[in-house]
Amino acid sequence: MDKGYEKERFESISIKTSVAKKFKKLCKGMSRSKSMTLLLMIDFFEDNGISPHESIGPKMQTLESLIKKRINGVIAIMKDIEKNQTKPTVAMMQSLFEQAEAPKKTLILEKEIPKEKPKSRFVERLGNDDEL
Repeated sequence: MDKGYEKERFESISIKTSVAKKFKKLCKGMSRSKSMTLLLMIDFFEDNGISPHESIGPKMQTLESLIKKRINGVIAIMKDIEKNQTKPTVAMMQSLFEQAEAPKKTLILEKEIPKEKPKSRFVERLGNDDEL
């Protein structure tokens, strides 16, 4: 039984025998009841705004080619953005960060003693010791 349609009563429709055979085959292929198959078909036509009198073939091919062209256009735009905006911006940012880095200072672990002539504590006197 069809879900949601259990309490509805059946109505009969007159169709030709050959059409009925084709429709029964289609219903078996879809694993649906005849009512649900017909409902799905009607919903499909209404949702897509197409008529069974129109041919869908060329329109689908036209849509496919338009979509491919649009996708190629989007890819071209993204490549252009990457080439002209992203890469130069990244290069500028890297150069700014390289310039902004503080110069590395050496750690002071011990005091450096300048290499001068060492001063002696004792001064040599010339002369007499009495003069002091």
